[in-house]
Amino acid sequence: MANKYVTEEARKQIGKVGDVRTIEIERWAIRRFAEAIGDSNPLFSDEKEARKTRFGGMIAPPTFGRALSAGPPDIKLDMPAFRGLDGGSDWEYLQPIRPGDRITVQTRIADLRESEGRLGPMVFITTETTYTNQYGEICAIQRSTGIRY
Repeated sequence: MANKYVTEEARKQIGKVGDVRTIEIERWAIRRFAEAIGDSNPLFSDEKEARKTRFGGMIAPPTFGRALSAGPPDIKLDMPAFRGLDGGSDWEYLQPIRPGDRITVQTRIADLRESEGRLGPMVFITTETTYTNQYGEICAIQRSTGIRY
């Protein structure tokens, strides 16, 4: 099948970066997030107890990165009105996020591909978001797939 929407011109967008955002992580935000997801682990809410762990203090739950969004890259495809689906995410956790960290969030287009579905052409957009602390250490990498059809 010849690609109808993921043309050579569209593929030139691979590598494009969206708005970069830096967020200072506050202790209360970590506590509230843990509370919102129903996680009572003292590692995420009690500094005194968290100091007794191998982490030496409070850290954010692994899924905390979901609350730290950056502006996604604007993807230009010559599609008429479309529907969108979340095709899922894979996460790689490398360093804990801690209170006081300044996390820089950046999303780039990692891949564009097209496939034929029951309702016609589907475009799969893969993005990669990195969460980097003030020391240049990558804390997490999120690889997500969005589907337009």
